[in-house]
Amino acid sequence: MAARCRFPSIRPKVNAHIHLPPNFSAFESVQQAVELASVQGIGVLGASNYYDFSVYADLAAEARRRRIFPLFGLEIIALLKELAAAGVLINDPGNAGKMYICGKGIIRFGPMTPVAQELMSLIRRNDEARMRRMVQQTEAIFAASGVRTGLTADEITDRIVRRHGVDKETVCLQERHIAQSFQEALFELCPQGKRIEKLTSVLGIQPKAAPDNHVKVQNEIRTHLMKMGKPAFIPESFVNFSEAYRLILELGGIPCYPTLADGTWPICAYEDPPEKLVEVLLTNKVYCAEFIPIRNKPEMLERYVRVVRAAGLVITGGTEHNTPDLIPLEPTCIGGAPVPEAIREIFWEGACIVAAHQFLRLHGRCGYVDDAGELNPAFDDRERRIEHFRRLGAAVIERYYEQSSYS
Repeated sequence: MAARCRFPSIRPKVNAHIHLPPNFSAFESVQQAVELASVQGIGVLGASNYYDFSVYADLAAEARRRRIFPLFGLEIIALLKELAAAGVLINDPGNAGKMYICGKGIIRFGPMTPVAQELMSLIRRNDEARMRRMVQQTEAIFAASGVRTGLTADEITDRIVRRHGVDKETVCLQERHIAQSFQEALFELCPQGKRIEKLTSVLGIQPKAAPDNHVKVQNEIRTHLMKMGKPAFIPESFVNFSEAYRLILELGGIPCYPTLADGTWPICAYEDPPEKLVEVLLTNKVYCAEFIPIRNKPEMLERYVRVVRAAGLVITGGTEHNTPDLIPLEPTCIGGAPVPEAIREIFWEGACIVAAHQFLRLHGRCGYVDDAGELNPAFDDRERRIEHFRRLGAAVIERYYEQSSYS
Protein backbone atom coordinates (compact mmCIF):
# COMPACT_ATOMS: atom_id res chain seq x y z
CA MET A 1 0.00 0.00 0.00
CA ALA A 2 2.72 2.47 0.99
CA ALA A 3 4.49 2.00 -2.33
CA ARG A 4 1.45 3.41 -4.17
CA CYS A 5 1.17 6.53 -1.98
CA ARG A 6 1.75 9.91 -3.55
CA PHE A 7 3.02 12.97 -1.74
CA PRO A 8 2.12 16.65 -2.09
CA SER A 9 4.57 18.15 -4.57
CA ILE A 10 5.38 20.90 -2.06
CA ARG A 11 5.30 20.12 1.65
CA PRO A 12 2.53 22.29 3.10
CA LYS A 13 2.94 24.38 6.22
CA VAL A 14 1.27 22.73 9.19
CA ASN A 15 -0.22 23.82 12.49
CA ALA A 16 -1.65 20.99 14.58
CA HIS A 17 -2.91 22.99 17.55
CA ILE A 18 -5.09 26.08 17.65
CA HIS A 19 -8.15 26.98 19.74
CA LEU A 20 -11.33 28.15 18.05
CA PRO A 21 -14.24 30.18 19.47
CA PRO A 22 -16.11 29.73 21.74
CA ASN A 23 -12.85 28.66 23.44
CA PHE A 24 -10.83 31.74 24.29
CA SER A 25 -9.06 32.43 21.04
CA ALA A 26 -7.25 35.05 18.98
CA PHE A 27 -9.87 34.42 16.28
CA GLU A 28 -13.34 35.87 16.15
CA SER A 29 -14.69 32.91 14.19
CA VAL A 30 -13.80 29.62 12.54
CA GLN A 31 -14.13 31.37 9.21
CA GLN A 32 -11.50 33.96 10.15
CA ALA A 33 -9.08 31.30 11.38
CA VAL A 34 -9.36 29.23 8.20
CA GLU A 35 -9.20 32.26 5.93
CA LEU A 36 -6.00 33.45 7.63
CA ALA A 37 -4.58 29.94 7.40
CA SER A 38 -5.27 29.95 3.67
CA VAL A 39 -3.70 33.37 3.15
CA GLN A 40 -0.64 32.31 5.14
CA GLY A 41 -0.18 29.08 3.21
CA ILE A 42 -1.17 26.63 5.94
CA GLY A 43 -2.13 23.32 4.35
CA VAL A 44 -2.92 21.28 7.48
CA LEU A 45 -4.73 22.88 10.43
CA GLY A 46 -5.61 21.17 13.69
CA ALA A 47 -7.98 22.34 16.43
CA SER A 48 -7.61 21.25 20.06
CA ASN A 49 -10.65 22.73 21.78
CA TYR A 50 -11.67 22.24 25.39
CA TYR A 51 -14.83 20.29 26.16
CA ASP A 52 -17.10 21.04 23.18
CA PHE A 53 -16.62 20.20 19.52
CA SER A 54 -19.68 21.73 17.89
CA VAL A 55 -17.49 24.11 15.86
CA TYR A 56 -15.73 21.20 14.16
CA ALA A 57 -18.52 20.92 11.58
CA ASP A 58 -17.79 24.50 10.55
CA LEU A 59 -14.07 23.78 10.60
CA ALA A 60 -14.54 20.81 8.27
CA ALA A 61 -16.68 22.82 5.85
CA GLU A 62 -14.46 25.90 5.80
CA ALA A 63 -11.31 23.83 5.50
CA ARG A 64 -12.74 21.90 2.55
CA ARG A 65 -13.64 25.17 0.84
CA ARG A 66 -10.09 26.48 1.31
CA ARG A 67 -8.32 23.18 0.51
CA ILE A 68 -6.88 22.91 4.02
CA PHE A 69 -6.76 19.48 5.64
CA PRO A 70 -8.42 19.60 9.10
CA LEU A 71 -7.17 17.68 12.12
CA PHE A 72 -9.58 17.29 15.03
CA GLY A 73 -8.39 17.14 18.61
CA LEU A 74 -9.04 18.18 22.18
CA GLU A 75 -7.19 19.42 25.23
CA ILE A 76 -7.89 18.27 28.79
CA ILE A 77 -6.55 19.31 32.18
CA ALA A 78 -5.83 16.48 34.61
CA LEU A 79 -4.46 16.31 38.14
CA LEU A 80 -1.85 13.74 39.14
CA LYS A 81 -2.38 13.79 42.91
CA GLU A 82 0.81 11.93 43.82
CA LEU A 83 2.92 14.44 41.86
CA ALA A 84 0.93 17.34 43.30
CA ALA A 85 1.66 16.08 46.82
CA ALA A 86 5.34 15.78 45.93
CA GLY A 87 5.42 19.31 44.49
CA VAL A 88 6.39 18.12 41.00
CA LEU A 89 5.69 20.53 38.16
CA ILE A 90 4.56 18.81 34.94
CA ASN A 91 3.66 21.23 32.12
CA ASP A 92 2.02 23.96 34.17
CA PRO A 93 4.76 26.02 35.86
CA GLY A 94 2.38 27.44 38.46
CA ASN A 95 0.63 24.32 39.74
CA ALA A 96 2.30 21.11 40.90
CA GLY A 97 0.69 17.94 39.58
CA LYS A 98 -1.41 19.74 36.96
CA MET A 99 -1.08 18.25 33.48
CA TYR A 100 -2.37 19.42 30.14
CA ILE A 101 -2.91 16.47 27.81
CA CYS A 102 -4.21 16.44 24.25
CA GLY A 103 -5.93 13.98 21.98
CA LYS A 104 -5.05 13.95 18.27
CA GLY A 105 -7.20 12.71 15.42
CA ILE A 106 -10.44 12.30 17.38
CA ILE A 107 -13.44 11.12 15.36
CA ARG A 108 -16.18 10.08 17.82
CA PHE A 109 -17.28 13.51 19.02
CA GLY A 110 -20.80 13.43 17.57
CA PRO A 111 -22.32 11.33 18.96
CA MET A 112 -19.94 10.38 21.76
CA THR A 113 -19.77 6.97 23.37
CA PRO A 114 -21.60 6.68 26.73
CA VAL A 115 -18.27 6.60 28.59
CA ALA A 116 -17.01 9.70 26.77
CA GLN A 117 -20.29 11.51 27.43
CA GLU A 118 -20.13 10.67 31.13
CA LEU A 119 -16.53 11.90 31.44
CA MET A 120 -17.23 15.05 29.44
CA SER A 121 -20.28 15.84 31.56
CA LEU A 122 -18.23 15.41 34.74
CA ILE A 123 -15.54 17.76 33.46
CA ARG A 124 -18.02 20.39 32.37
CA ARG A 125 -20.02 20.28 35.63
CA ASN A 126 -16.88 20.75 37.72
CA ASP A 127 -15.58 23.48 35.44
CA GLU A 128 -18.87 25.39 35.33
CA ALA A 129 -19.21 25.35 39.13
CA ARG A 130 -15.68 26.72 39.51
CA MET A 131 -16.20 29.47 36.92
CA ARG A 132 -19.42 30.63 38.59
CA ARG A 133 -17.69 30.98 41.94
CA MET A 134 -14.72 32.75 40.36
CA VAL A 135 -16.99 35.30 38.67
CA GLN A 136 -18.77 35.93 41.98
CA GLN A 137 -15.47 36.45 43.78
CA THR A 138 -14.12 38.77 41.09
CA GLU A 139 -17.31 40.83 41.03
CA ALA A 140 -17.15 41.20 44.84
CA ILE A 141 -13.56 42.46 44.60
CA PHE A 142 -14.44 44.99 41.88
CA ALA A 143 -17.55 46.13 43.78
CA ALA A 144 -15.52 46.68 46.97
CA SER A 145 -13.44 49.18 44.99
CA GLY A 146 -16.51 50.97 43.69
CA VAL A 147 -16.65 49.26 40.28
CA ARG A 148 -19.97 47.43 40.22
CA THR A 149 -20.00 45.55 36.94
CA GLY A 150 -23.05 43.40 37.58
CA LEU A 151 -21.32 40.55 35.76
CA THR A 152 -22.42 36.97 36.32
CA ALA A 153 -21.30 33.74 34.68
CA ASP A 154 -24.45 33.80 32.56
CA GLU A 155 -23.82 37.36 31.41
CA ILE A 156 -20.22 36.52 30.45
CA THR A 157 -21.49 33.51 28.51
CA ASP A 158 -24.01 35.75 26.74
CA ARG A 159 -21.18 38.11 25.77
CA ILE A 160 -19.32 35.21 24.18
CA VAL A 161 -22.46 34.14 22.32
CA ARG A 162 -22.92 37.67 20.95
CA ARG A 163 -19.26 38.09 20.07
CA HIS A 164 -18.81 34.82 18.21
CA GLY A 165 -22.33 33.94 17.10
CA VAL A 166 -22.30 30.53 18.81
CA ASP A 167 -24.89 28.55 20.75
CA LYS A 168 -24.88 29.08 24.50
CA GLU A 169 -24.61 25.34 25.16
CA THR A 170 -21.24 25.20 23.38
CA VAL A 171 -19.54 27.75 25.65
CA CYS A 172 -17.08 26.54 28.29
CA LEU A 173 -15.99 29.52 30.36
CA GLN A 174 -12.25 29.96 30.93
CA GLU A 175 -10.30 32.31 33.19
CA ARG A 176 -9.38 34.40 30.14
CA HIS A 177 -13.07 34.89 29.31
CA ILE A 178 -13.69 36.20 32.82
CA ALA A 179 -10.69 38.51 32.75
CA GLN A 180 -11.75 39.85 29.35
CA SER A 181 -15.30 40.62 30.51
CA PHE A 182 -14.14 42.42 33.65
CA GLN A 183 -11.63 44.42 31.60
CA GLU A 184 -14.41 45.41 29.19
CA ALA A 185 -16.68 46.39 32.07
CA LEU A 186 -13.91 48.46 33.67
CA PHE A 187 -13.32 50.31 30.40
CA GLU A 188 -17.05 50.90 29.98
CA LEU A 189 -17.53 52.23 33.53
CA CYS A 190 -14.32 54.21 34.06
CA PRO A 191 -12.91 56.95 31.85
CA GLN A 192 -9.33 56.35 30.79
CA GLY A 193 -7.93 58.94 33.22
CA LYS A 194 -9.34 57.08 36.24
CA ARG A 195 -8.68 53.47 35.20
CA ILE A 196 -5.23 53.05 36.75
CA GLU A 197 -6.49 54.41 40.08
CA LYS A 198 -9.44 52.02 40.06
CA LEU A 199 -7.37 49.08 38.83
CA THR A 200 -4.79 49.69 41.55
CA SER A 201 -7.56 49.54 44.14
CA VAL A 202 -9.02 46.37 42.61
CA LEU A 203 -5.71 44.53 42.25
CA GLY A 204 -4.06 45.79 45.41
CA ILE A 205 -0.96 46.59 43.35
CA GLN A 206 0.08 49.26 40.87
CA PRO A 207 -0.60 47.76 37.40
CA LYS A 208 2.07 47.89 34.70
CA ALA A 209 -0.49 47.98 31.88
CA ALA A 210 -1.33 51.22 30.12
CA PRO A 211 -4.93 52.34 30.76
CA ASP A 212 -5.90 51.78 27.10
CA ASN A 213 -4.22 48.40 26.62
CA HIS A 214 -7.07 45.92 26.91
CA VAL A 215 -4.91 42.81 26.48
CA LYS A 216 -2.43 43.73 29.20
CA VAL A 217 -5.18 44.83 31.56
CA GLN A 218 -6.83 41.43 31.08
CA ASN A 219 -3.53 39.76 31.91
CA GLU A 220 -3.15 41.90 35.04
CA ILE A 221 -6.65 40.94 36.24
CA ARG A 222 -5.98 37.27 35.65
CA THR A 223 -2.51 37.30 37.22
CA HIS A 224 -3.33 39.30 40.34
CA LEU A 225 -6.83 38.03 41.09
CA MET A 226 -7.33 34.53 39.67
CA LYS A 227 -4.11 32.60 40.11
CA MET A 228 -3.37 30.32 43.06
CA GLY A 229 -3.08 32.31 46.27
CA LYS A 230 -4.89 35.34 44.81
CA PRO A 231 -8.21 36.63 46.15
CA ALA A 232 -10.48 35.34 43.34
CA PHE A 233 -8.79 31.95 43.01
CA ILE A 234 -11.09 28.95 43.31
CA PRO A 235 -9.51 25.48 43.59
CA GLU A 236 -10.01 23.34 40.51
CA SER A 237 -11.64 19.91 40.39
CA PHE A 238 -9.85 17.88 37.72
CA VAL A 239 -10.22 14.41 36.35
CA ASN A 240 -7.21 12.20 36.96
CA PHE A 241 -4.75 11.06 34.30
CA SER A 242 -6.49 7.73 33.73
CA GLU A 243 -9.85 9.44 33.16
CA ALA A 244 -8.34 11.99 30.75
CA TYR A 245 -6.51 9.21 28.89
CA ARG A 246 -9.69 7.15 28.69
CA LEU A 247 -11.67 10.09 27.30
CA ILE A 248 -9.14 10.59 24.50
CA LEU A 249 -9.36 6.91 23.54
CA GLU A 250 -13.17 6.92 23.74
CA LEU A 251 -13.12 9.79 21.24
CA GLY A 252 -10.90 7.71 18.97
CA GLY A 253 -7.79 9.83 19.40
CA ILE A 254 -4.06 9.48 20.03
CA PRO A 255 -3.01 10.60 23.55
CA CYS A 256 -0.47 13.40 23.14
CA TYR A 257 1.67 15.22 25.70
CA PRO A 258 2.09 19.01 25.19
CA THR A 259 5.73 19.73 26.06
CA LEU A 260 6.64 23.03 27.69
CA ALA A 261 10.45 22.57 27.75
CA ASP A 262 12.10 25.99 28.17
CA GLY A 263 8.72 27.71 27.96
CA THR A 264 9.40 28.18 31.67
CA TRP A 265 12.65 28.39 33.60
CA PRO A 266 13.79 26.33 35.27
CA ILE A 267 12.32 23.57 33.13
CA CYS A 268 9.58 21.63 34.92
CA ALA A 269 10.99 18.61 36.76
CA TYR A 270 8.67 16.20 34.90
CA GLU A 271 10.29 17.20 31.60
CA ASP A 272 13.92 17.59 32.63
CA PRO A 273 15.96 16.13 31.01
CA PRO A 274 14.14 15.07 27.81
CA GLU A 275 15.40 11.50 28.20
CA LYS A 276 13.52 11.29 31.50
CA LEU A 277 10.39 12.71 29.89
CA VAL A 278 10.53 10.03 27.18
CA GLU A 279 10.77 7.29 29.78
CA VAL A 280 7.74 8.57 31.67
CA LEU A 281 5.65 9.01 28.50
CA LEU A 282 6.40 5.51 27.27
CA THR A 283 5.57 4.07 30.69
CA ASN A 284 2.18 5.78 30.48
CA LYS A 285 1.56 4.65 26.87
CA VAL A 286 1.71 8.18 25.50
CA TYR A 287 3.26 7.81 22.05
CA CYS A 288 2.87 11.37 20.80
CA ALA A 289 4.27 14.69 22.02
CA GLU A 290 3.54 18.23 20.91
CA PHE A 291 5.48 21.48 20.98
CA ILE A 292 4.32 25.09 20.83
CA PRO A 293 7.59 26.59 19.50
CA ILE A 294 6.70 30.22 20.26
CA ARG A 295 7.64 29.32 23.85
CA ASN A 296 11.03 27.85 22.96
CA LYS A 297 14.50 28.85 21.81
CA PRO A 298 15.38 27.06 18.55
CA GLU A 299 18.28 25.14 20.08
CA MET A 300 16.17 23.89 22.99
CA LEU A 301 13.29 22.97 20.70
CA GLU A 302 15.68 21.01 18.52
CA ARG A 303 17.20 19.21 21.49
CA TYR A 304 13.84 18.08 22.85
CA VAL A 305 12.30 17.16 19.51
CA ARG A 306 15.31 15.09 18.47
CA VAL A 307 15.45 13.15 21.74
CA VAL A 308 11.70 12.49 21.80
CA ARG A 309 11.53 11.57 18.10
CA ALA A 310 14.57 9.26 18.41
CA ALA A 311 12.61 7.29 21.02
CA GLY A 312 9.95 6.55 18.41
CA LEU A 313 7.32 9.08 19.49
CA VAL A 314 5.23 11.06 17.01
CA ILE A 315 5.81 14.83 17.16
CA THR A 316 3.36 17.60 16.27
CA GLY A 317 3.68 21.37 16.46
CA GLY A 318 1.25 24.26 16.79
CA THR A 319 0.64 27.78 18.05
CA GLU A 320 -2.43 27.48 20.34
CA HIS A 321 -3.66 31.00 19.54
CA ASN A 322 -5.34 30.99 22.97
CA THR A 323 -4.53 34.63 23.76
CA PRO A 324 -5.76 37.81 22.02
CA ASP A 325 -2.47 38.08 20.09
CA LEU A 326 -3.06 37.29 16.42
CA ILE A 327 0.38 35.86 15.71
CA PRO A 328 1.23 34.07 12.42
CA LEU A 329 -0.21 30.59 12.04
CA GLU A 330 3.02 28.96 10.94
CA PRO A 331 4.84 27.99 14.16
CA THR A 332 7.96 30.00 14.98
CA CYS A 333 10.26 30.06 18.00
CA ILE A 334 10.75 32.82 20.57
CA GLY A 335 11.11 36.23 18.99
CA GLY A 336 9.90 34.96 15.63
CA ALA A 337 13.02 32.85 15.07
CA PRO A 338 12.29 30.19 12.44
CA VAL A 339 11.75 26.60 13.46
CA PRO A 340 14.79 24.62 12.21
CA GLU A 341 14.09 22.95 8.86
CA ALA A 342 14.66 19.44 10.22
CA ILE A 343 12.08 20.08 12.96
CA ARG A 344 9.56 21.42 10.44
CA GLU A 345 9.94 18.14 8.57
CA ILE A 346 9.23 16.23 11.80
CA PHE A 347 6.13 18.38 12.40
CA TRP A 348 4.96 17.51 8.88
CA GLU A 349 5.58 13.83 9.59
CA GLY A 350 3.48 14.10 12.75
CA ALA A 351 0.63 15.82 10.92
CA CYS A 352 0.65 13.04 8.31
CA ILE A 353 0.50 10.36 11.01
CA VAL A 354 -2.45 12.06 12.72
CA ALA A 355 -4.18 12.42 9.33
CA ALA A 356 -3.68 8.70 8.65
CA HIS A 357 -4.96 7.76 12.10
CA GLN A 358 -8.01 9.98 11.67
CA PHE A 359 -8.71 8.48 8.22
CA LEU A 360 -8.41 4.87 9.41
CA ARG A 361 -10.56 5.40 12.50
CA LEU A 362 -13.26 7.09 10.39
CA HIS A 363 -13.32 3.93 8.28
CA GLY A 364 -13.62 1.62 11.28
CA ARG A 365 -10.02 0.40 11.24
CA CYS A 366 -7.21 0.48 13.79
CA GLY A 367 -5.26 3.71 13.66
CA TYR A 368 -1.85 4.57 15.05
CA VAL A 369 -3.14 3.36 18.41
CA ASP A 370 -6.15 1.21 19.19
CA ASP A 371 -8.99 1.67 21.69
CA ALA A 372 -6.73 0.51 24.53
CA GLY A 373 -3.96 2.96 23.63
CA GLU A 374 -1.73 0.19 22.29
CA LEU A 375 0.34 0.82 19.17
CA ASN A 376 -0.99 -0.60 15.92
CA PRO A 377 0.01 -4.30 16.11
CA ALA A 378 0.60 -4.66 12.35
CA PHE A 379 4.14 -3.34 12.87
CA ASP A 380 6.78 -4.66 15.25
CA ASP A 381 9.30 -1.96 14.37
CA ARG A 382 8.63 1.61 15.48
CA GLU A 383 10.32 3.27 12.49
CA ARG A 384 8.45 1.08 10.00
CA ARG A 385 5.21 2.00 11.76
CA ILE A 386 6.01 5.71 11.63
CA GLU A 387 7.08 5.56 7.99
CA HIS A 388 3.97 3.64 6.95
CA PHE A 389 1.64 6.10 8.68
CA ARG A 390 3.59 9.09 7.34
CA ARG A 391 3.24 7.85 3.78
CA LEU A 392 -0.41 6.93 4.20
CA GLY A 393 -1.20 10.29 5.78
CA ALA A 394 0.58 12.18 3.00
CA ALA A 395 -1.46 10.24 0.44
CA VAL A 396 -4.70 10.96 2.34
CA ILE A 397 -3.86 14.68 2.43
CA GLU A 398 -2.96 14.71 -1.28
CA ARG A 399 -6.20 12.97 -2.19
CA TYR A 400 -8.13 15.44 -0.06
CA TYR A 401 -6.56 18.34 -1.93
CA GLU A 402 -7.51 16.75 -5.27
CA GLN A 403 -11.11 16.19 -4.21
CA SER A 404 -11.38 19.72 -2.75
CA SER A 405 -10.40 21.13 -6.15
CA TYR A 406 -13.60 19.76 -7.68
CA SER A 407 -16.03 20.53 -4.86
